[in-house]
Amino acid sequence: MSPSNSPAISVRELRKGYPDKVLGTKWAVDGVTFEIAYGEIFAILGPNGAGKTTTVEILEGYRRRDSGEVKVLDMDPQALSSDELHWRNRIGIVLQSASDAGDLSVRETISHFAHYYTNPKSPEEVIDSVGLREKADAKIRTLSGGQRRRLDVALGIIGSPEILFLDEPTTGFDPEARRDFWELIRSLKALGTTIVLTTHYLDEAEALADRVAVIADGKIIEIATPSTLGKRNEAKARVAWLEDGSTQIIETEHPTQEVAKLAERFNGEVPELSVTRPSLEDIYLQMIGHS
Repeated sequence: MSPSNSPAISVRELRKGYPDKVLGTKWAVDGVTFEIAYGEIFAILGPNGAGKTTTVEILEGYRRRDSGEVKVLDMDPQALSSDELHWRNRIGIVLQSASDAGDLSVRETISHFAHYYTNPKSPEEVIDSVGLREKADAKIRTLSGGQRRRLDVALGIIGSPEILFLDEPTTGFDPEARRDFWELIRSLKALGTTIVLTTHYLDEAEALADRVAVIADGKIIEIATPSTLGKRNEAKARVAWLEDGSTQIIETEHPTQEVAKLAERFNGEVPELSVTRPSLEDIYLQMIGHS
C-alpha cells in the first residue's frame, strides 16, 4: 500500500565521488534528482561509467553517498538501524549475475530463500508466477539462460517486495526469451510492484518503462516517457522511396500529405515507401553525444 502523496523513491541532489589524481574528486554521481511513483516501471539508461550502477546501489543501501537526500519507501537507506531488516524485507534485488548452489533444485532454492524474509510468498506460487512449474525439480545447473533469469526474479520477489531492482535483466537472452521475460515484468507491475530497471537495450526500455532517465557523466540529461524523450514525438517524419534507381528522402511534419502526393505521382504504389520517425535509440545516442 503506497503512502498518500509519497513517492516510492525520492532522490535530491545525490552526489558520490571517488579520489582522482588529476581532478582531486571524480564525481560518479553529480547532483542527481528524481522521483519514482509507486507502481511505476522506471528505467535508467546510460553508457558504461555513466553513474547508473552507483546510483542504484545507493538506493539499495549497498553504497554510501557523499551528499544529497535519498528516501526509499520513506526511509533513508544510509541511516538504517533497528529497522533495517524490516526495510530490506520490502525490497527485492535481481543482480546482473549471481552465483549459487547449482546442485539444488529450483524448488529447493526458492524455498531456502523464503526463510530470509518475515512475510514471504508461497514458493509454489512464485514458481508458477515466473513460469518455472515444469522445471520445479530440475537442478539449477541444467536451466537455460532464460530459465535461470526467471529463477533470479523468483528470488527477487519471494519476499513480497514493494520495490524490485532489476540490473540488466535480459543480457544474453535470445529474442523469444526476452519477450517472455517482458511479460513477466508486466505481470509484476500489474500486481503493483514498483520496478527500477537498468538496461542497455533501448527496445526493452521502450516496451516496459513508464518513464526513462538518461544519465551521462554522473548527471541526468532528461527524464521523460519513452515516446516523448528528446521531443521525439515532435520530430519530423522521414519519408523515403525509390525513384530512378536511387533512394529519395525528405523530412516533413506532414507525412500523410507527402505520401498522398507520391501515390498520385506514381499512380498508386510508391516503390519501397517507408515513413519513420526517430527511434528511441536515435534520440538516446544524440543525447549521450554519439554519432
